[in-house]
Amino acid sequence: MTTHRPKPAPRTYAIRVDGHLDDHWSAWLGVLDMTRADDGTTTVTVSVADQAQLHGVLAALRDIGAVLIELRTTDAPAPTCGSVRQVPVFRTRGLTAGT
Repeated sequence: MTTHRPKPAPRTYAIRVDGHLDDHWSAWLGVLDMTRADDGTTTVTVSVADQAQLHGVLAALRDIGAVLIELRTTDAPAPTCGSVRQVPVFRTRGLTAGT
């Protein structure tokens, strides 16, 4: 008898990259939210079903030459359609590259 495990709920990740990504990358990367900060970074928020899908998003960011600064899980759900926002940056404690 085969038992079926329930699919885990999608997990939302915030991926911060160096530089401001143009709006067209939102559609190219898939359904995600991009927020540009005053410090010259972009935070990409995406909800993924599993690690393979997260790897696909990271590979796409690599393919466009984005430099990864931070990757973290977040409680905020990712939007159901892509959007781009500009917001001031607020520094918080956490693990980031170069700090």
